[in-house]
Amino acid sequence: MPAVPRISAAEADLAYAAAQCVVETHRRLANFLREGMTLGVIDTFVARTLDDLTCRSCFLGYRVAGHPPFPSHACLSVNECVVHGTAGYHTAPMQAGDVLKIDIGVFHRGWVGDAAWTYVFGPPSPLVRRLMAAGKESLALGVKAMQAGRPYLDWAVAVQDCVEKKHGFYCVENWGGHGYGRTLHGPPHLLNHRPGPSNWPEAKHLWQPGNLVAVEPMIAAGTRVTKQNPSPYNRRHTEWPVFAADGSLTVHYEHDVLITESGPRVLTEGLEETQDIIG
Repeated sequence: MPAVPRISAAEADLAYAAAQCVVETHRRLANFLREGMTLGVIDTFVARTLDDLTCRSCFLGYRVAGHPPFPSHACLSVNECVVHGTAGYHTAPMQAGDVLKIDIGVFHRGWVGDAAWTYVFGPPSPLVRRLMAAGKESLALGVKAMQAGRPYLDWAVAVQDCVEKKHGFYCVENWGGHGYGRTLHGPPHLLNHRPGPSNWPEAKHLWQPGNLVAVEPMIAAGTRVTKQNPSPYNRRHTEWPVFAADGSLTVHYEHDVLITESGPRVLTEGLEETQDIIG
C-alpha cells in the first residue's frame, strides 16, 4: 500500500474549510428538499449551491475503470441503492417513505471535502428510524475508535458491532471509506467490517497524526451483498449505482476525519445536526 499522507496544521485548516462547504451544502439541501422533486432537480440545486460557495463538484466527470465518467454533481441514491446513484438512474419524483442518500464531494481552494447523509421524505417508518439510528451511532462510535497508534481495524470493529450486533442490520461487504486530501481518493481503504482472509491488508496498519480520511458506514436492512447492473451502452462497463442485492432499504453516513495526537477531529462537524426528516 502506498504511504498514507500526513498533513500539516496549515493544510488541516484548508481541509476544514472544504469540509465545511460540504456541511453548508447539506444544510441548504435540508431546507430545499420536498416531496415531488426529481433527482435531476436536486442535483441542479447542488450545482448552484457549490457555485455559490466557490466550489466545484469532485464527482462530476470522475473516472474509474469499468465505468463511464460520473454524470452528476452529487451521488443521489434512493431506497435500495446504497451509493453512487446518478441524477438520471431513478426518474420518479420523491414520495413519502423514500430514503435518499446524498453524497457531496467538493474541490475548494485546492482541497477536497466529501461527506454523505441520509434523508427520509415524510415520517420515517420504524424500520427506517432504526436504520438511521444505526448509521449515525455506528459512525460516531467508529470515529471515537480512530486513535493515533491504534490499528485501522478498531474503526471497523466498532462500526460492525454497532450495526450488526446491536441493531441487527448489515454492513455491506467490501465497501468503505478512503483517504483523501488534494484528490478525492487515496490510501488507505477503510472497510466497515472485519476483513476476510485477504481482502483488507491495511487492517493492522496504525493511525498516525495528520492522517486525513473520509469514513462512511453503508448499511442494508437485509443483506451484506451488493450488485451493480451492466451498462446497456458498453458491455465492458457497469452502471454506477450500487444496490443491496435483496432490494432492502439502505442508509449511508460519511464524515471527514483528521487524526491528531489528542484524538480524531471531525472536519465535517455540524453535519449530524442537519434536519434529515423532510416534510
